[in-house]
Amino acid sequence: MPQTSRDWIFAISLSVLACFLLAGMDNLGKILMRDGLPAAQVVWARYSFHTLLVFLVLLPQREVLFQLSAHPWIQFFRGLSLLAMTLCAYNAFKHAPIGEATAIMLLAPLIVTLLAGWLLKEKVLWWHWLAALLGFSGVIAITQPGIENTNPYLYLALVAAFFYAFYLLMTRYLRGRDHNLKTLLNATLIGSVVMSLVVLPYWQPPTIQQWLILISLGVLGALGHFCIIKAYNFGDASSLSPLLNTQIFAAALFSSFIFDDPLTTGFMVGALFIISGAIVLWLGHLKRLDSSQ
Repeated sequence: MPQTSRDWIFAISLSVLACFLLAGMDNLGKILMRDGLPAAQVVWARYSFHTLLVFLVLLPQREVLFQLSAHPWIQFFRGLSLLAMTLCAYNAFKHAPIGEATAIMLLAPLIVTLLAGWLLKEKVLWWHWLAALLGFSGVIAITQPGIENTNPYLYLALVAAFFYAFYLLMTRYLRGRDHNLKTLLNATLIGSVVMSLVVLPYWQPPTIQQWLILISLGVLGALGHFCIIKAYNFGDASSLSPLLNTQIFAAALFSSFIFDDPLTTGFMVGALFIISGAIVLWLGHLKRLDSSQ
């Protein structure tokens, strides 16, 4: 836990700022897709300019930059999982309200909790199941399966949540096994290389304004992840994780203001369920820490 109230304020501020930066990035991506740029081109920019910025930051640390990974295949599939998540997410954003799609995607930490018991042999306790139940109840409230006007692209956001969960699981596995900065670079480097090959058939010449927005995607993405990393320097990840759900409301706020997407009752109820699930996980984690001391 943060040792001083000032550390706690810094940790909270950086976590919330990260949520707004990432939500702003997603909404800028939707603006570009609404203006006719294909999702593949937008995702290419999001990864390529993010990678370039991180590469420039790491350039003085050549021993880290050119260090070979101890687990190259896990790094590779981790990068592919993140790329698959982004492609599913941006196609969902293109056709569905970003707030609703973001809420469903942030189900990923709850999925991780259940999958960790199977894949990483971690113990799954009763509050993990309660958190998962709350989270999936939130997804049902948002997607409302069986209702005639259900947006099918919200299910694509659910697929994105599973890819994101696999990404988080591999990130957890690599912790302490590879250098953190190298792992950070690999996450987007793999996506940028793949998308540089995939994007060519879809490429449309951007205007100057669109180029500026495309570059902004990478900058906002890099800054958002940098804020999260810095926040964890002031407070532990488990204590700050519920704050990352602020991205649900940041995305909904931007989406409502920019695209006039309505804040439906189903969305508000579903977001409340998902956030409640995250808080249950958080309280359970703190309980385990107290009992182990």
